[in-house]
Amino acid sequence: MYSPQRKDFVSLMLGDQHSRSYTNGKHRRQSCWRKWKQLSRLQRSLILFLLAFLFICGILSYPSLTEQWRGLSDRSLKEDWVEMDNRGLRPIPPGLIPKILPGVVLGVQDIPPEVMPEIQRPSIPLLPKPPAMRKPPSKRGPPVLQKRGNVSDWQVRDGEEAMVRRDEDEGKEAKTVISWRGAMIEAEQGTELQSTAHGKEGTVADAEEAANLKPVTVKAVDRVEAVQEAFRHAWKGYKAFAWGHDELKPISKTHGEWFGLGLTLIDALDTMWILGLKDEFAEARKWVETELSFSKNVDVNLFESTIRILGGLLSTYHLTGDTLFLDKAKDIGFRLMPAFKTPSKIPYSDVNIGKGTAHPPRWTTDSTVAEVTSIQLEFRELSRLTQDPQYQNAVEEVTRQVHRLEGKHDGLVPMFINTNSGKFTRRGAFTLGARADSYYEYLLKQWLQGGKKETELLEDYLQAIEGVKKNLLRQTSPSKLTFVGELSNGHLNPKMDHLVCFLPGTLALGAHNGLPADHMDLALQLMETCHQMYAQMETGLSPEIAHFNLQSNNGRDIDVKPADRHNLLRPETVESLFYMYRFTKDSKYRDWGWDILQSFNKYTRVPSGGYTSISNVRDPVYPSPRDKMESFFLGETLKYLFLLFSDDNELISLDKYVFNTEAHPLPIWPSTS
Repeated sequence: MYSPQRKDFVSLMLGDQHSRSYTNGKHRRQSCWRKWKQLSRLQRSLILFLLAFLFICGILSYPSLTEQWRGLSDRSLKEDWVEMDNRGLRPIPPGLIPKILPGVVLGVQDIPPEVMPEIQRPSIPLLPKPPAMRKPPSKRGPPVLQKRGNVSDWQVRDGEEAMVRRDEDEGKEAKTVISWRGAMIEAEQGTELQSTAHGKEGTVADAEEAANLKPVTVKAVDRVEAVQEAFRHAWKGYKAFAWGHDELKPISKTHGEWFGLGLTLIDALDTMWILGLKDEFAEARKWVETELSFSKNVDVNLFESTIRILGGLLSTYHLTGDTLFLDKAKDIGFRLMPAFKTPSKIPYSDVNIGKGTAHPPRWTTDSTVAEVTSIQLEFRELSRLTQDPQYQNAVEEVTRQVHRLEGKHDGLVPMFINTNSGKFTRRGAFTLGARADSYYEYLLKQWLQGGKKETELLEDYLQAIEGVKKNLLRQTSPSKLTFVGELSNGHLNPKMDHLVCFLPGTLALGAHNGLPADHMDLALQLMETCHQMYAQMETGLSPEIAHFNLQSNNGRDIDVKPADRHNLLRPETVESLFYMYRFTKDSKYRDWGWDILQSFNKYTRVPSGGYTSISNVRDPVYPSPRDKMESFFLGETLKYLFLLFSDDNELISLDKYVFNTEAHPLPIWPSTS
């Protein structure tokens, strides 16, 4: 038996949880070659292949890289100077800086001649800054309506991207614009500089000519074509998704029905004729001839049907001479007459044109004053054409009663009138906005339509304007914008509907026809305010209602409550811009109208066809489309924009025609004396 092997050494293990393990062995440092040899043949082949591939790619990219670096380092001083001049940069040598008064900006023409030779040769060329990296836009809202930059998915088709070049320093659109929206029509290349929506000049390559160039506005013909294109785009959507129906829902690509009478199509008839869109007009006329029927068991609103359908048909008849439209006007006019069968002769608001019955709204026996006093132009004209006095007698009875009624306040009328008693109700509230606005408009326009002979109409109009100046006019702080507020039981509410922006044009029209000159002064002030209702909004589009600051508490003139931030593509401001330009020839009114059209194209245009109202004019990233194109966008808004940009003053001459409140021109009656 063997005894255990005797050990002549002691093995000791030292351990530490924070130290590396020790194995009592020797650590040999392997060479790279030894590691390489330990790899398999396949692994070595793959590594060699990758290295060769990277080497070849480097050789191929070398020329382009060297060319870029050479372009940065070897640029001539002349090229640097031209680029700096284009960007508005001219370094001034030390010791030659002229004294500058505070608040004064010097241009090239302001630099003394003796300084110019030194300025022409900058000693050190400035390299351009690399383009700034843009932070990707945050996405808000449901996935279907997420944005791409400043454009929502409801505006951009799949695979279609916005192609707008932006100036990095100013954040404004560059001179040359290729827009997915399709309505940015530029001036001819090489002929003139185009002002942007904010009046920014284009740049030129030749620095020596920069001092002699001045801003040049876009040619009128370009803007006219832009309106025509916008109409075609809206019509494309209506034809594709809502043909023969009342309204287009452009986002959902369907239609909405109000009366079921093709409101948009009828409202747009005379617009197509005025814009010279013959093909579109021809297909619309065919629909009127073969499809339009008023023999329907449907309730319609007397006011809306009169101004849109009756007015549209009468206007189209006068412009075209086509008796088809007069026959249809006679039909609808006759079917609306049951509305006047009330105890007071003040018409009901609703008529069933199939049954021949009428009634007030279910919740009240009142009609709004605007509704019963803004149907006179159309029914009077229908009587003149048909030689049937019943239409004119019915509406003029309403006018006479309102003229005699108690309850006015310095010519201002309450908003409601009872169809049984014929008296004003809910007295104490006075506004030029909803429910009362077109009463004042039609006082003046009836007087003009009849050849300025009906003095009671003129007296009521003049008294009302004095009442506005006395009771409703105020100025904002800090910018002193003049606005028309609302009076409620003696208390002024600094609130103004966008609807009130009809007033500058109406005042100017009166002044043009011999009314007091201070009417024009007031028109100029209110026109500026209506412009600011657009310009101070982030989208460049006005809210439905604005609240004005009488005290400078937050540095703003205009506040907008969340419930009032929608824009319905309304026409009132561009209507007044049209009148103001016709009478003053001040090009700024055209520029303001151009700004509005561009904003419509930017925030409301739907690529598949049509334009949509929006819910938030304060949010340019996501303005919350409402999926509805009102008929008045084609009937009024685009028509007034076209007339604003047209140089033909005889195109719907304001000495021969008067527009109804839906922008349908009706002739001023020839004098019989």
